Amino acid sequence: MGQGQSGRRLIARWPLKAWRRPLVWTGLFVALPVSAAHAEAGAAGHGSEVLLLIQVALLIGVGRGLGELMQRIGQPSVLGELLGGLLLGPSLLGWLWPSAQAAIFPHEPAQQAMIEGLAQFGILLLLLLTGMEVDLKLVRKVGRPALTISVFGIAVPFACGFALGQWMPEMLLPHPEARLVASLFLGTALSISSVKIVAVVVREMNFMRRNVGQIIVASAIIDDTLGWIIIAVIFSLASRGSLDLRGITQSVLGTLVFLGLSFTVGRRLVSILIRLANDHLVSASPVVTVILLLMSVMALITHLIGVHTVLGAFVTGVLVGESPILTRQIDERLRGLITSLFMPVFFGLAGLGTDLIQLHTPELLLFTAGLVVIASLGKFAGALAGGKLGGLTRGESLALASGMNARGSTEVIIASIGLSIGVLSQPLFTMIVTMAILTTLAMPPMLRAALRRLPPDRSEQARLEREAHERSGFVGGLERLLLAADDSSSGRLAARIAGLLAGPGGRPVTVLDVEGIRHVARAPVDGPLQSEAVIKDAAQQGAQRTESNVDVDVTTLTPTTGLRDAVENEARKGFDLMLIGLEDGLTPQGRFSEACEEIASGFHGPLALALAPAAASDGPAPQRDACILVPVSGRGVSRGGAEVAIALAHVGPARLHLLYVSTTQGSADERRTSEEKDRADQVLADNAAAARRYDLDVTTAVADADVGPDIAILAEASKIKSDLIVLGVDRLQGAALDFGAMIAAVLAASEVPVLVVSTGTPPAAQRSDP
Repeated sequence: MGQGQSGRRLIARWPLKAWRRPLVWTGLFVALPVSAAHAEAGAAGHGSEVLLLIQVALLIGVGRGLGELMQRIGQPSVLGELLGGLLLGPSLLGWLWPSAQAAIFPHEPAQQAMIEGLAQFGILLLLLLTGMEVDLKLVRKVGRPALTISVFGIAVPFACGFALGQWMPEMLLPHPEARLVASLFLGTALSISSVKIVAVVVREMNFMRRNVGQIIVASAIIDDTLGWIIIAVIFSLASRGSLDLRGITQSVLGTLVFLGLSFTVGRRLVSILIRLANDHLVSASPVVTVILLLMSVMALITHLIGVHTVLGAFVTGVLVGESPILTRQIDERLRGLITSLFMPVFFGLAGLGTDLIQLHTPELLLFTAGLVVIASLGKFAGALAGGKLGGLTRGESLALASGMNARGSTEVIIASIGLSIGVLSQPLFTMIVTMAILTTLAMPPMLRAALRRLPPDRSEQARLEREAHERSGFVGGLERLLLAADDSSSGRLAARIAGLLAGPGGRPVTVLDVEGIRHVARAPVDGPLQSEAVIKDAAQQGAQRTESNVDVDVTTLTPTTGLRDAVENEARKGFDLMLIGLEDGLTPQGRFSEACEEIASGFHGPLALALAPAAASDGPAPQRDACILVPVSGRGVSRGGAEVAIALAHVGPARLHLLYVSTTQGSADERRTSEEKDRADQVLADNAAAARRYDLDVTTAVADADVGPDIAILAEASKIKSDLIVLGVDRLQGAALDFGAMIAAVLAASEVPVLVVSTGTPPAAQRSDP
């Protein structure tokens, strides 16, 4: 911190004088073309890595700089990256300084292939990241409007573009006799939305989680997929003079088979590969390596079936996002490199391919304006019609039409294909690219304005608040659970809690067979352990309650080492919570047994210990319609326990009773101050609001300040006939597993099951970390 502050002070003392700044920029733009010219001269027709470095540096510097400016005025950074390409291309730099532009971005095929290869791989990574953010449950809910919007959003502008192609003057056609094919290309270019641009803009504007945002992205995916099938048909017609029905059938059927296998077999396979890579490979970032290989393979598969590679990358991202583990770490590792390197290169190249100088005559400018208007009106009309048929309101359809109007790079690719095979002229190519850029520039403010008049309804707002709460909370961050349990009532309680927590998100659970660890010579158990059956039953209940059709993967291990070593070996694989349930987990004094301490000492992370007294009922709580008592104090540890209790009550379902317990107890003759009363009201209100996000039945009470907190908790449990007490605790420093005298007193005297939740890191682990 000190170094950063001193550095800022140093910069402030030595500012760059105003008269020096033009010299610096002039020197930079003189040095770069000179270096580029030398690099181009030495390339000898096979491309220069020095020139590639100069190109990448310029695209990143200008694109990210303009992207920063765009974000400061409320626009997504992708617009700055597109404008950066325009500024560095023939439209500005090539007009002001042609020799410099030609030296930096030569038309040498080998050199262009180098930068385009980098950009194309980057866009695959961008689609991978975008797919990871798609919620398939929401997409399923919005499937009908997404399909109708996509179909009508293609059909109407396609018809408009085709009619325009039939009407346009012959001077814009390289081969007037091939007007039909040119019209088909123009109709396709006007009708397809760019899933890459749409996804980037929707994500950067923080609309990805809105229902409208999900429909926009889902519609763009369908748009893009149908678009490439249409392009395959037109390309067959243009290149062969007749339709290649075999190739078209292969593309359509291949796409359907690919999607069907991906979301059935592929989902399970991707989850298994991620888990195997994480658990058994010791090299750096093995999971990211496996995901990149999967993305490459699936992109190649889509290419082989005649569909663009972006579909394979996107589907890979969706499957990775469906995996229950490591999605946050993968997102963090990929996002920075993609946004800082690959995005400015790809979108900058889209601008570089546009030469606005060619539109120098009034006739061409007028035709370009008409092209933009027809493309926008056609897309709006089609999306509005599709939205109405899909059951959306007019406001929702208008927002969707605004989002779907971005054409972006897809039109550039389509136009490039038409230009390469001689169907489109260079002026017409420039018009199409200009239309793509202008519609992309107009999309964010139009979408923002439309959504400003379309606030989320009550159910959507509740979902957004609930998801925001889950992302910032403890339970929402759980991806993988470790359970050490035997076949006792405490073990079954821990197993049921593990299943209830695992079911909604499909979180995998690894079960350590404690009996097998204790008694290595014990005969193998015939069939699954009882705890495994309890987990699967509870997980199924939780999945049904939350409408998530995800199976929970339960793995049972019987290691041949001791308890501590077995836990340590598994903990290295990465678990977010360990649950412990043992028959002899507690001593008569309320202290944890030697076996519990040995297991806990091998896991340096959040713990949950389930303790069911002998007098408790045979069935593991919490059962349906049970009552869960949650003591809260406002401290972070109690909030962690309350969050776990809310999750259990939600999938149970169960009733929740919040009891405020003061952590600052006074003598018997002291009265609770008004500040303490206000604090109690606020703590109970905050926790009750969190519970009501899940439509839970919540009651509240304030413990008597004249008695100890342990006595108050036990008395309240008896009064309300609670079936489970959930205690959020803080692990004390020391060799023993200790949560304090108050918790020990509750455990020793409780007649109902207790779940002790410690969401923090053990003090010993904190001391040992570097």
